[in-house]
Amino acid sequence: MRIEMGVLATMLAIGSAAVAQPQRSVQQDFEAATALSAGDDHAAALAAWQALEPRVAAKPRSRGIVLVRKSRDLVALKRYDEAVAATREGLALLPTGDKTLSADRFDAYLNLAGLDQQTLDYASAADAYRHAEQEAATAGERLAALRGLIRTATFTDPATATAAAARADAVIAATPIDNPLAADFASAKAVLALNTGNLPVATAEAMRAVKLLGGLTEKTDLRDVAARSNVALAMLLAGRKDEARHYMAMTGAGRMPDGQFDLGAAMTPPDCGGEAGLKPEQLAVVQFSIADDGSVLLAEPIYAEGGRTVALAFARAARQWAWSAEQVKAIPSFLRYNARVELRCNMAFPRPSITDGLLADLTRWSAERGAPMADAPENPAQALAGQRAALAAAPPAGKLPALIALLNSPVVPREERAQFAAEALQAARAAQAPVTGQLALDLDARLNGVADQWRPGTFRRVVAPLLDQQPYAGDPRARAALRLLLADEERNASDRMAALLGQVVDDPALPADDALRTGAQIRLASLAQRRGDDAAAKAAFDKTGLTASQCALVGDAPRMLHSGGSFPEEALSWGFEGWTRTQYDIAANGHVLNARAIVSYPPFIFTKAGAATASGLVYAKTYRPEGALACGANTSNVKFRIPH
Repeated sequence: MRIEMGVLATMLAIGSAAVAQPQRSVQQDFEAATALSAGDDHAAALAAWQALEPRVAAKPRSRGIVLVRKSRDLVALKRYDEAVAATREGLALLPTGDKTLSADRFDAYLNLAGLDQQTLDYASAADAYRHAEQEAATAGERLAALRGLIRTATFTDPATATAAAARADAVIAATPIDNPLAADFASAKAVLALNTGNLPVATAEAMRAVKLLGGLTEKTDLRDVAARSNVALAMLLAGRKDEARHYMAMTGAGRMPDGQFDLGAAMTPPDCGGEAGLKPEQLAVVQFSIADDGSVLLAEPIYAEGGRTVALAFARAARQWAWSAEQVKAIPSFLRYNARVELRCNMAFPRPSITDGLLADLTRWSAERGAPMADAPENPAQALAGQRAALAAAPPAGKLPALIALLNSPVVPREERAQFAAEALQAARAAQAPVTGQLALDLDARLNGVADQWRPGTFRRVVAPLLDQQPYAGDPRARAALRLLLADEERNASDRMAALLGQVVDDPALPADDALRTGAQIRLASLAQRRGDDAAAKAAFDKTGLTASQCALVGDAPRMLHSGGSFPEEALSWGFEGWTRTQYDIAANGHVLNARAIVSYPPFIFTKAGAATASGLVYAKTYRPEGALACGANTSNVKFRIPH
């Protein structure tokens, strides 16, 4: 009896202790989570926000605030898809008329803009920056939004960027700001002017940025390097080479007495053609940073000739580059964080766009039904309002052409593209459109539904399940297109790539002359070339029916008999070093034709010299029954080094 009473007493004591410690209030836990978010333990902060969510589930406003603030920690933990989803859901719950929530809405939009800019989705980033500007409560917040808007809209809608720059000037005129921030705006306006062809303004703004940062002093940080590089770029484009030298020299580019900066172990520019429709004459200057492990941390376009989509296509390719551990150690640390290169597309294996081919099936089908697709407008930004109006006015059964027009617009934000694609897919299925056309829309909806499609493995995760889903699994062209797209994402996994390509080539239901089968054979030839199997490369290429001009596809490349070239006098007098990757054709008589630099460092310094060096190469004469060209798109590297 005494034992039982003792147990009961202990239980009563525990119960009393529990009663003595009341549950913390939602407000207390909210403040604790906010404090954690301000620190470095983002995992703990995320757990705190997640614990709060069920406690505020019945209060939409409170839940919206929790979701928006939770998203910041998701970003810090690099859980980008979850961050975007939480931000969007939270924004939808915040009452738009509640001005007390402007700060949360501003942070949410700025958060989205930063994510989109990092993933090179500049159309979505510009849209989010516009919303952030509308929610800004202070001059500092407005300038933060405007700075991002100028940088991203430069490559999606220059008119919007120009208007944003004017609004920023008005804010700056009324609000004293420090010199580094003023220099940021001058640099952004310089890049805008570069890309709209206004070299005098580009030069003036870039020089103003340099002056605001203290001038051409020996003290240099990353802001200085970017500002000085912009001056040099503007002057080089304007033909003011001697003046450009002074600014280029003060960036550190091309001057490597204590190390060297070589081509990366994996540093190939994007193929000509492809999804962006790149042309050999188009060029871009891309800036990037190299992480300790040799991967590219960030990449952004600085300048492009040939269209706004060109700049982003080259920057996206740069995100996939890599340097070996030994190479990273040799690169001066300062150069790793602000490197710029000049790029042109790779002609070794130019290929048509797979998704463009799928959409072409949809376009033909729609035209046959009396609903032709609209031609692409000359100015997508100006046409956008009219395209939205056309969609709103279209009858339910006739919305597909209007939706396709919006999907083809480069200024429609990613998430809105995903919505349009999903709606178009529903309409296409209801109308029994070609399966390949449905696939193009499904891919658009799925890929634009993720925030980090550029990350390794994301494309495969999103697209691979479609291979087992109907109607795609039962359609030979649809499944061939999926396998080709997946193969192109496996360039660093040769076995997986070869297996996918083999499935396309061996599919008996796919017509022998189908362009997708030819595309697979071209890729198999390229894969064999990379592993040094010339016989397999030639055999695969012969099956395409195309003229065999690639070097490895006609046996061994012609033997080089003579090399030459000279160091550019200007670069030598400036003390600059650098390199180019050149691409050229070899005629049957051994002479080089059509030499061009496809990668150049520093930009515009060694481009002509690299091409001239390649043009001076002499190869052994060869006999080619197909014609005079012995070897097309041969690639070699040219280094320009000064003995130290």
